[in-house]
Amino acid sequence: MADSKVNDILLFMSVAKTGNFTTAGRAFGLSRSTAGKAVARLENRYGARLLNRTTRAVSLTEAGQRLYAQGEAIQAAIAEADAQMDVADGTPKGTLRIAAPDALGRRMVLPVVKKFQTVWPDVRFEISFSDSVSRIVEDGFDLAIRVGVTTPDASLISRTLIMEKIVLCASPEYFTGRDVPQNIDQLSTHDLLQFSSVAKRQVWSLQDASSFLGNVSGRVSLRLDSAEGLREAALAGMGIALLPATLVKDELRAERLVQVLPNIDCGEVPIVAIYPHKRFLEPRVRRFIDALVADFSPCGANV
Repeated sequence: MADSKVNDILLFMSVAKTGNFTTAGRAFGLSRSTAGKAVARLENRYGARLLNRTTRAVSLTEAGQRLYAQGEAIQAAIAEADAQMDVADGTPKGTLRIAAPDALGRRMVLPVVKKFQTVWPDVRFEISFSDSVSRIVEDGFDLAIRVGVTTPDASLISRTLIMEKIVLCASPEYFTGRDVPQNIDQLSTHDLLQFSSVAKRQVWSLQDASSFLGNVSGRVSLRLDSAEGLREAALAGMGIALLPATLVKDELRAERLVQVLPNIDCGEVPIVAIYPHKRFLEPRVRRFIDALVADFSPCGANV
């Protein structure tokens, strides 16, 4: 029957994704033996081996890769049907999978999640805190929050949540025995802490009182792929960091960090929500994006 065939394909995809028959079966509330029989039925049906099996690993054959691709289309169709039903009902529910930078996610996104769930208790969240830019669609995320990313590919939609001011900062201890820089050029004699990832290396472009915009050339003593890591390094007195004001406002207020070159315009970066382009956007996604916009706004409106 068609429905059992679909179930077999979904089980096969789970085996391929997890690389383990036991884990794949458990995800469906089934045994390892049942998962193995599902794959065997498909191989008999199509007359082709779908998986290469060894004692240590499971991998897709060429035929398996083709079936897996078709299975993704089936999953997308099921998700689209669910989305249409959710849209018809209009009530946010189900699981919302979000990817967000570590520091910003903990400080700005989690409070919104807490308030959101008090209003919409039927929404569950799965959140990945990472500063790496995830493959949103391929990794199954409904929504990603990113800093400075404004041009996603054609399959994605970007919505700016807020333009965030960025500031230069360092710990008071860092300046023990060092001169505090009085202009942009003097930064070249200091230890700089910069963000760096596989896809992007941070470049500091600062604007002085004459409105001259220039890139800072200094000795970069440390590069990290985590804004939270840069904040911790600055607090430890390891150098000067350029970070979104939201991430360091408490430390600046408590004077654990001091603002460097406060009269220099360090610019702004957009904090954006990125989500897959869909004809029907699930209420849980749409409502949560609206909640982020409201909470990130200067007035900090409620959900």
